[in-house]
Amino acid sequence: MKRLFFLLCLTICVKGFAQDSKILEFKYREGDNFSLSSTVIEEVRFNGRLSHRAEIVSRVTERVEKVDSNGKAFILASFMTSEKSTSSGSKAVLSWGDNFESEYWRDKSGKFTIDDKYFMPVIRDLPVFPERPVKVGDEWSENGWEAEDLRRTLNVQEPFKVPFKADYKFLREESGISSDSSRKNKVFQVISADYNLYYETPLQPALSDSDYPVTTMGHSSRIIWWDSEKGQINHYEENFRIIMETIYGNTFQFTGRTKVECTEFKRSATEENLKNVQEKISDLGLENISVSKTEQGLKISLENIGFLADSAVLENSEKEKLLKIGMILDSYPDNDLLVSGHTARVGSEESCQLLSEKRSSAVASFLIENKIRSENHIFTKGFGSKIPVATNATEEGRSKNRRVEITILDR
Repeated sequence: MKRLFFLLCLTICVKGFAQDSKILEFKYREGDNFSLSSTVIEEVRFNGRLSHRAEIVSRVTERVEKVDSNGKAFILASFMTSEKSTSSGSKAVLSWGDNFESEYWRDKSGKFTIDDKYFMPVIRDLPVFPERPVKVGDEWSENGWEAEDLRRTLNVQEPFKVPFKADYKFLREESGISSDSSRKNKVFQVISADYNLYYETPLQPALSDSDYPVTTMGHSSRIIWWDSEKGQINHYEENFRIIMETIYGNTFQFTGRTKVECTEFKRSATEENLKNVQEKISDLGLENISVSKTEQGLKISLENIGFLADSAVLENSEKEKLLKIGMILDSYPDNDLLVSGHTARVGSEESCQLLSEKRSSAVASFLIENKIRSENHIFTKGFGSKIPVATNATEEGRSKNRRVEITILDR
């Protein structure tokens, strides 16, 4: 009887272990589109003195081009960094910044295969999951590396690679809300990933006019909320401190925290979506609006948009028009938006450029204030009068050039 009881208990324990253990792995499907929104609050010191504090918002889009028989995905990615700007009467909005294209393979465990010519992503092979099932409390370690972009600060023209060994722990399972527009309640696997850096550059380049890092030190501590159903990160938070010492005896120190959310979105620039948006514009009685497919996404162009003379203050009629446009944008809740400002050529190009930036910011602020998009998912860019769509010699042509374009972003 005692032996039977022991065997019964053992069977229950084994079954419980099997139910609690999980294979954690990335899941890819051809044609998948993912968007990552990253906010970094950073303090930079140079030789011990505070250089500046920055809030950097980055937008990353990944498109899965193909998946091999082993579940390894070939991904085309676009990376954009931005900074906040303000215009008269507007809240701070994100201006479109530098763009970097990249492509790489990533396998189910999370390991990268990427050419040295690509600077993005900076953190590679993190997270990496073991092939074995893991349960709450399990720990493992995997190698990873950073590929620092030092072209601007130290004129290093290739990714500066710094290896690390990350220590992982499956902390717990936790109920939470998904980061995409569905706002579904899900059970996430919460995982910690920590690594220390200490790297001495093996071969110092010949002394030149450029400085160069000789020692890189630091620490990163990351908490990841993993969605095993989707096979992707839902969101993560990181605290970091990186110190670089250079040939010339300079010290750079970067300290900060990062928050990232990942969403899956549908591509907007399709023939079907183009037709649907055109029909909605007609049904809503909107005039002087055109729609087109672009490489970036589906673009809605508002011609002759009304502002008070020589200002970035929207006329009331334009606010009503933008609210109706917002009803169309609601159909693409997981796509970020780019608001582009254009002017007719009146006065200097410098004044046109400034006015276009202020007007794109005013439209973005209006969309944010009316909860059409949150501030980290809408970006602005001013083009001045550099991209006319008609002649500036006539009032009709100038009215067409005086426009704001809202692009539902695919990349």
